[in-house]
Amino acid sequence: MKHYLPPALHEWIGPIGIVVSILAILLVAWLLRLLVRRLLHRLGRHYTLPASIEMAIRRLSNFIIWLATVLAILDTIGVRPEVLWTAFTGFAAVGAVAFFAAWSVLSNIFCAFLIFTTRPFRLGDQIELLENGEKPGLKGSVIDINLIYTTLQEIGGPAEGTLMQIPNSLFFQRGLRRWRGAEVVPGVIHGDG
Repeated sequence: MKHYLPPALHEWIGPIGIVVSILAILLVAWLLRLLVRRLLHRLGRHYTLPASIEMAIRRLSNFIIWLATVLAILDTIGVRPEVLWTAFTGFAAVGAVAFFAAWSVLSNIFCAFLIFTTRPFRLGDQIELLENGEKPGLKGSVIDINLIYTTLQEIGGPAEGTLMQIPNSLFFQRGLRRWRGAEVVPGVIHGDG
């Protein structure tokens, strides 16, 4: 083909070929999408599929067709499959690490929502977070509940009066004793200060 073109156009043959290939891939993908859509519509009428199942199958087929289209276009451009696989696994690994890093924060936010809705305790209540049935645990008066922590003012022990911030998820992992409002916790002497 180069023999019939002027020498100035020889350098454009490669890019034009790539553009034509990409357009052909897009045309095939579009036609395949139309064919699958019509086939699903006929199958849906013939087998009386629920609309939600037909829609789910259509979306899945669209996703597969366009994913294959993108991969074919990248192959046409010259991107090697090994590079794509390396990029995908790298992004997946970073995503997994980010998910696990954010898991405790998301868990505490969800537990804060549960604390606000189920009301195992309220502001002003005195609570004790038990280690197990026999050992005493963290004891204090609830002075604040936010998305990540519940703040207790410690009652009893050597650090009485100090503030403790307890992750909200801990309240759903351990037993909890509760005294409402200004009721007195047994065995604890309250002063004026």
